[in-house]
Amino acid sequence: MDGPAIIAAHAALQKLLTSLPKEYAKDCSYSAKAMEVVVGQQGGLYFVEINRRVEKCGWAAPGFNPSPHWFELYAVSPEGKVLARYPYHP
Repeated sequence: MDGPAIIAAHAALQKLLTSLPKEYAKDCSYSAKAMEVVVGQQGGLYFVEINRRVEKCGWAAPGFNPSPHWFELYAVSPEGKVLARYPYHP
């Protein structure tokens, strides 16, 4: 990954983590450890998709996903400014 892609991924992950309810702060399944970040680039913007991977917390079987439609998608500038979030509605 190039530097701006890493900056975009970090900005999107921070945006997600700060948006979660405070009571989730100690829940591994809503921590950075449990998040999988995928970055793509198009038209000078980075698109960052974040998926929960609860098996990384050690208590779930590989591939188990308690919310299969849960994801976050952000458009981020190369400088790390989150420009938009795709609204998630399960």
